[in-house]
Amino acid sequence: MSFGDPNNPYSQQPPQGQPGYPQQAPQGVPPQYGYPQQQTPPPYGAYPPAGAPGMPGMPGMPGMGMPQLARWGQRVGASLLDGLIIAGPMYALGFIDLATSSENPPQPGIFFTIGVLYAIAMSVYDLYLEGKTGQTLGKKVLGISVRREADGQPLGFGMAFVRRLAHFLDGIACYIGFLWPLWDEKKQTFADKVCNTLVITVPKS
Repeated sequence: MSFGDPNNPYSQQPPQGQPGYPQQAPQGVPPQYGYPQQQTPPPYGAYPPAGAPGMPGMPGMPGMGMPQLARWGQRVGASLLDGLIIAGPMYALGFIDLATSSENPPQPGIFFTIGVLYAIAMSVYDLYLEGKTGQTLGKKVLGISVRREADGQPLGFGMAFVRRLAHFLDGIACYIGFLWPLWDEKKQTFADKVCNTLVITVPKS
């Protein structure tokens, strides 16, 4: 059988460029099949250039992927306010107990017990709010919110609890972790870095 025999289907090769057969791409150049390449958007806390197309608008930063990060003073103010809301009534009730006690020396009584139960309940409620909305009562007043760095969503109760425990890392070395947002690019504490969270500004409601 000779080369090119019509009775031999393997003896002929289609010429380059014949319809129905993709042309071979030059060496070193990947073949293109007509499908546009998908661009993966950067994570929530990424820093794309200004005016980058396709980036969702974030609170305080329309049209950009980088959110408006909370200032250190806002974070401190929110923490102090949360502490006052939770512990203030407990100590106030404790002082009432001591002032009205007939024992010598005065001993805590029923009011202090009520205050302790209040502080525990408010701590759990504050943690629930932070996990569900990103805001404790203090953060809501100051207009800041804790979000996941990956997608900007609230943490959920479980992760909010883990982040609260991770604040141990902020205080273990002379509380330097609480000061870290003063010079950190993303204004994160050690707990934020471990839990991949950001604290951003949001409109006050």
